[in-house]
Amino acid sequence: MSEDHLQQHLLCVPVRDTACGFALRMFRNRDGSRCAAAFTSEARLTAVLGVDQRWVALSEVALRGLTEPLGVQDLVVDPNMVAPSVTTAPVTTAPVTTAPVTTAPRPSAHRPHRQPAFSLPRV
Repeated sequence: MSEDHLQQHLLCVPVRDTACGFALRMFRNRDGSRCAAAFTSEARLTAVLGVDQRWVALSEVALRGLTEPLGVQDLVVDPNMVAPSVTTAPVTTAPVTTAPVTTAPRPSAHRPHRQPAFSLPRV
């Protein structure tokens, strides 16, 4: 067995806590397909996912070995945030001025007791 994987650069791979330890976090490409994400430094990981994001150091070969059985082929290295930015200015809308709506009262749920059209013999 070759030791080439030991010479590879290690990537910072986002993980989540589970009852059994850590699990890789999977992400989605723009087309909706699943992908793995990795970062070349802890600073890049925290810039995108925040300081509370847990991570492990893995080589690309090891990461691909973990994602292949899951059917995940794509690996995105140093992804940027692609969600639209949040605006801080409040959105203002014109006040709604409509007349109050009145509705008819609901019919009563109480039904008078009626005798059945048949009777069972007493035993």
